[in-house]
Amino acid sequence: MNFEWTEEQRAFRDTLRAFLKAELPDDWESIAHHGPGSAEITRFSRRFCGRLAEAGMLFPHWPVEMGGQGLDAWYQTILAEEMWAAGEPRGAQYMNVNWIGPTIMRYGSEEQKEKLLPPIVAGNAIWCQGFSEPDAGSDLASLRTRATLEDGKYRINGQKIWTSYAGLADNCFLLTRTSDDRKRGITILIVPMDTPGITVRQIPSIIGEGDIHEVFFDDVVVPEGARFGEEGQAWEIISYSLRNERLGIPRYHLARATLDRAVGLLKANGRWEGEAVKIVAALAAALCETARNDCYAIVEKRVQDLPIGAEASSARYNVVLAERAVAEFVVEYVPQALIDAEPYLKMHHQRGIVAGIASGAAEIQLNIIATEVLELPREPR
Repeated sequence: MNFEWTEEQRAFRDTLRAFLKAELPDDWESIAHHGPGSAEITRFSRRFCGRLAEAGMLFPHWPVEMGGQGLDAWYQTILAEEMWAAGEPRGAQYMNVNWIGPTIMRYGSEEQKEKLLPPIVAGNAIWCQGFSEPDAGSDLASLRTRATLEDGKYRINGQKIWTSYAGLADNCFLLTRTSDDRKRGITILIVPMDTPGITVRQIPSIIGEGDIHEVFFDDVVVPEGARFGEEGQAWEIISYSLRNERLGIPRYHLARATLDRAVGLLKANGRWEGEAVKIVAALAAALCETARNDCYAIVEKRVQDLPIGAEASSARYNVVLAERAVAEFVVEYVPQALIDAEPYLKMHHQRGIVAGIASGAAEIQLNIIATEVLELPREPR
């Protein structure tokens, strides 16, 4: 498969790089390592995404009638690569571009589209996704947060955990249980985060400030119109959303940029000597490019409107391997990066260490590969 960029695609990437150079402050790398969910980047993202929208580059792959340029998924990929390599100045708003906006366009009611899309289009909306629970992480079908319809209103009780960006989010894309059927009993509600009864507690971590939280719902009441889609339709909607989410973050691109930066530092300091460091760096580079090619194959399927199956899990797992290899290389050969000496490398380390958890745990991806790609039996024969 030919992955050469067209002249138009190269021009788009050059335009993005020029925009980033003009818009990012001189101390941006010191800001970026705080994490996408931090107050600093959230504030910056509202201004930055607004300017990106004005320049017509916030969501080039969206339909023209929705404010996009009607371009294909390759432009979305180029956009994501450049943003992630720069430290993701869109903050949490990358989710809007990748899957929240497209999901609202496809499944939202007309009233929901009219209300929810304009802030996204303007680059001024922060969302969180209420998926994982203490006893239902990657196995979403085990969730227990309950929504009961009473007199035209849903009453919500339950708990979510590892919820990214919840502390500063405007709305939550919330998965709830409305019946006991394992999959068909799950329903999506759009819940404003300032609704009474919602408690958000930040989970301290080394992956970034304000990135993950616990969220508690205690007799939270929302109108029936907050339901997104039909009752029991969540599994269909989430399957669509996750196809956009899981490969919408080009972690391989930031990993390769980090590796190149680390090697440059080693060369500049006279530490690029001996075969061992070069072999480890070459292996990490090979893993980055393998992950890139696997992800590009998925993008091409999207462009050709071909079905995407378990090969997406293979691509996701190769991204995890690349992230881990680069993070381990930095820890081994440029450890000073982790004490703020090199904020760009520290930024990658914070993002890289969660690559095997975020957007589908690595172990879940391996299970999918084993059963659907290799067709291994679930039980020993």
